[in-house]
Amino acid sequence: MGWGNMGALNGSMARQSHTCFGVFNTSDGHNNVQNSITSPWFSTAFGLIGLCSNLFALCVLLSSSRKLSSRARSSFLVFLCGLVVTDFMGLLVTASVIIPYHFIKFPWAKVDTGCHLCNFLGFSMVFFGQCPLLLGATMAGERFFGINHPFSRSTNISKRRAWSIVGLVWGFSCLLGLLPVLGLGRYTLQYPGSWCFLTLLPDTGNVIFCLLFALLGIFSVLLSFIFNTVSVVTLCRVYHDRESVQRRRDSEVEMMVQLVGIMVIATICWMPLLIFIVQTVLQQLPASGQLQMLPTKTQKMLLIYIRMVTWNQILDPWVYILFRRAVLQRLYPSLRPRPSILSLNPSLHRKLTAD
Repeated sequence: MGWGNMGALNGSMARQSHTCFGVFNTSDGHNNVQNSITSPWFSTAFGLIGLCSNLFALCVLLSSSRKLSSRARSSFLVFLCGLVVTDFMGLLVTASVIIPYHFIKFPWAKVDTGCHLCNFLGFSMVFFGQCPLLLGATMAGERFFGINHPFSRSTNISKRRAWSIVGLVWGFSCLLGLLPVLGLGRYTLQYPGSWCFLTLLPDTGNVIFCLLFALLGIFSVLLSFIFNTVSVVTLCRVYHDRESVQRRRDSEVEMMVQLVGIMVIATICWMPLLIFIVQTVLQQLPASGQLQMLPTKTQKMLLIYIRMVTWNQILDPWVYILFRRAVLQRLYPSLRPRPSILSLNPSLHRKLTAD
């Protein structure tokens, strides 16, 4: 199905064009749903693995945070905890709608005539999708200033302030997700009829919202890459510095390894979808709003990229679970904890304590 033959829509499809239905061919979609490559049991197992992974990581994080006295490490664990909670709730909310659909195959247009469930699911997809990217950029920025300006008071973030920053990220993502409900763009049912997301159609509202969502995500990933690259270079210089050969910054290195792992996973899982959204809406601009239904190829590619994104919520907790010093020391007993960054320069440490 190409771009040229998309203008011939029947009356019912035209009437649905202003609602959350009619973006894909529902008659073809119904047959494809019955023969969907997504098994309900596979979706259930997939969701349970993700929920258990995040729950286990949350328990480990809470246990670790009680034993720490370092403010830098404590604030980093707060951001990690916010990320894990976001991933856990994202899987829980979306799975509670999508998994029952795969078992029941309920007719969405009849069950959700007012599009309330579709709007809720679309909001959840945007909110729980944008939050990890913004939190990743926030964590990268916090570590950037913590490593490059370790003795500055402004870089010493308390737990309360760290939770306030996490709350601001959640609030901003919430406002972004509410834009279609407030009139900018709209959430629509997507192929094969089991989930809702932003609409990749060329009318002004949808184009603005799609570009806002995608470009904000791309900017977050690029910002994380810049901050993390500079932080890693700084750590490498200090790690091989003549004065710090015997006193390596183990804690800082551990945090950066985890942060780089989170960034790599987010880049692999999210960038294909974000770039695809930008390319799709920009290529459709010449249609000037005449296109009322997505091509089959676009529908299927969007589904593939969304499935890639769900891996981000499953893999994130394992970055922290596996890349901890406690785990690495069991694998490599020769590794021993060493003093942190404050011991690199005793005179600066004494000055900071005196201040």
